[in-house]
Amino acid sequence: MADSRRTALVEAAERLGPTVVSITVRSRQRIAPSPWDFFFVPQETEQISYGTGFVWRADGTILTNQHVVAGADSIEVTLPDGSDLPAKLLGDDPLTDIAVLRIDRSGLKTATLGKSTDLMIAEWVVALGNPFAFLLGNAEPTVTAGVVSATGRNILPGRDQPGLYLDMIQTDAAINPGNSGGPLANALGEVVGVNSSIFSESGGSIGLGFAIPIERAVRVADEIVRKGSVQRAWVGLDVAGAESMRDWKTQGGVLIANVAPGGPADRAGLHKKDVLIKANGRILRNFLDWEAVKLDLHVGDAIQITARQSGNTVTRTLITGDLPSVTAEKVKVLKELELVSVTPQIQAEQGIASERGALIFRITDRLSEQTGLQQGDVIVAVNRREVRSAEEVRQILNGMRPREPFRVYFERHGQISFSDLVLR
Repeated sequence: MADSRRTALVEAAERLGPTVVSITVRSRQRIAPSPWDFFFVPQETEQISYGTGFVWRADGTILTNQHVVAGADSIEVTLPDGSDLPAKLLGDDPLTDIAVLRIDRSGLKTATLGKSTDLMIAEWVVALGNPFAFLLGNAEPTVTAGVVSATGRNILPGRDQPGLYLDMIQTDAAINPGNSGGPLANALGEVVGVNSSIFSESGGSIGLGFAIPIERAVRVADEIVRKGSVQRAWVGLDVAGAESMRDWKTQGGVLIANVAPGGPADRAGLHKKDVLIKANGRILRNFLDWEAVKLDLHVGDAIQITARQSGNTVTRTLITGDLPSVTAEKVKVLKELELVSVTPQIQAEQGIASERGALIFRITDRLSEQTGLQQGDVIVAVNRREVRSAEEVRQILNGMRPREPFRVYFERHGQISFSDLVLR
């Protein structure tokens, strides 16, 4: 009788359970003052949130979601035996929603990895996670079961989704808040995806859960471990976005909206208003299909593109390159700011409206909080003096007196704003 109860799903959960960890994240959030608080002293409150991860490597390397650890001041991992250990964030990638942690513990049992590429619709899968962390009284993960509802799902980014959720595995296995970062496994106990998001008005599961394919998660995690960050490939073209999704049936592909001069697409012979039909054999129905192709590219990869050009169907080979902003010369300002001059290539890469200025390539969290400036902003003027390069910004600021007030004009998301600052 007992043997008849020991199904494949039971054995899958037993294999995977010892590799699943609970993640507790603590962060500080500033309390916004009321307009009536004339003598308000800025205060901060501690926020605690929970998520899940699983042991990827026996040396204490753990995979989870980027949104689980975003903004963390401290991260604590609870192992299946109940041990609480501080974790170090090795790196994260908001675009794919993957983060890598490490704890000071070796010899850990690791999750067995499978493949998402051969998943069958309606095959059984199990999702493991810690939806309420230690509030449930022990460190044993929660197991839910369901089937693969669909594969290759592309999800339009929402307000709470900074990344691109592309080629996702859809499942009706219950995925609830706190399960994020946990493994989705097949009936053999092999991890095929990383639980990432749910569609729900209430925040609870309604049978629409999504997981990141394990191949993408591991590729990103491996690059983070080796290089500290993910190196993006540049294709040198932009396509029409969400507003054009309904036009696919009439135009039969994805419309090229812009081509960077001298970039990879330009060298491949692609032009503005060409229509991309296929990329590496994948049919392109809308811009999300194209983004899914780009997301898994490395620098130097070749893309075989079929396009409609002036009424003719042509085949082109595009060789990806480094992002212009990465290879551009950096100008360091005020020790906490790195700028690069805007060029036509960088303008195309970043989708910048301004043809001149200084792109903020890197800024420290401290300086960003003090000034309101962010990575990706483009400084276009200082005190109404137009700037054409990163070096001009450096010269202007170096020429100012201590405590001298000044105004910085910058472009963000296509809009020009300003910030009044004082040089210290």
